[in-house]
Amino acid sequence: MSDDADEAEPTAAGAEDNGGAGTTVPIGVKLGSTRTVVSLPGDRGADDQIIRTLTCLATYEDALTGEEKVLYGEEAATEYPDRVQFMLRSGLPEDADRAELTRKFFEALIEENDLPGNSAVVYAIPTIDNPEGLENLRSVIENSSIGMRLVESYPESLCGAIPAFGDDLQAIDEIFLAINMGSTNLEASAYRRGEQLAPFTTGAVTGNEVDRMIANYVEEETQGRVNIDTQTAREYKEEHADFVDFEPFTDVIQQPGGGSHEFTIERSVMDALDEYIDDAVEEIANTFLPELANDYMKVYQLALDRPIVITGGMACIPGITSEFERRLGEELDRDVEVIAADRPDLAPTIGAQRIAQRLAEND
Repeated sequence: MSDDADEAEPTAAGAEDNGGAGTTVPIGVKLGSTRTVVSLPGDRGADDQIIRTLTCLATYEDALTGEEKVLYGEEAATEYPDRVQFMLRSGLPEDADRAELTRKFFEALIEENDLPGNSAVVYAIPTIDNPEGLENLRSVIENSSIGMRLVESYPESLCGAIPAFGDDLQAIDEIFLAINMGSTNLEASAYRRGEQLAPFTTGAVTGNEVDRMIANYVEEETQGRVNIDTQTAREYKEEHADFVDFEPFTDVIQQPGGGSHEFTIERSVMDALDEYIDDAVEEIANTFLPELANDYMKVYQLALDRPIVITGGMACIPGITSEFERRLGEELDRDVEVIAADRPDLAPTIGAQRIAQRLAEND
């Protein structure tokens, strides 16, 4: 930063000169196991800019110079499927090698999208008991070329709950339960005016496991004639899963010896989703909530009388909010209300950006 930028009063995001001297641009970041999302203000009062890409990269050698080049996201997955690397499959960069890959990925994203260094960055972190992985993630973000004014982290489920409660930061002043339905973990926490209480995580109920179940059920439903990989199963889930208006769908596969085989899927996707909801309700009702009640009885009582927020990629499935609400209410034998943001997959990043804007204004 220049001396002028150091001396200038930082202004709130949304100024017409996005990233100009003296302007602190609030940026929200979520480095996810499958997708990374970045949110920042649009230029000259336009809608916020959302950058969404696969969390993966591939490297190759420049044919002329011999230098290492980096491709990331969908381009890397499409052009180099044989060596593309998803470095956050467990949710965090667990070792030095994955941390370095994550750094290369993040810097490539920053450079290609011209993200401003003169920014206040808030990034969402998963509720995982992995100090080394969390420290690696912190190092990647804090040592990147953005966030020169400020870098802070907040729990992903808190950030994801913010858009569900409205257009501001009302969630910070609430007492509520948040359940994050992610690809690699099912997470739950209570929040008391922004304070995270009784964080719970299990890797037994995950979006990735749903993908594996769909692949297995497709094989069963087609009597062994069709085998799909988990990437195809994930695409089936994202394109067809619907608790309100699911419709059977048809796909075609190429036969190894030539020709093609057309098949219809009627049960596999929703059978896997039904198991997922039942397993998630079981974990929340019979593991997380008893632990919360044991440690924070008053918070437990207050939170169950208020909306429960679900976040994460699995929360994007149409009808899953009301289905989870119905089954959790039946398990607890009481009425509960479950809500979600309009775009649960973007919500943690949008919430993180709102926090960044408030911190920038208060700086």
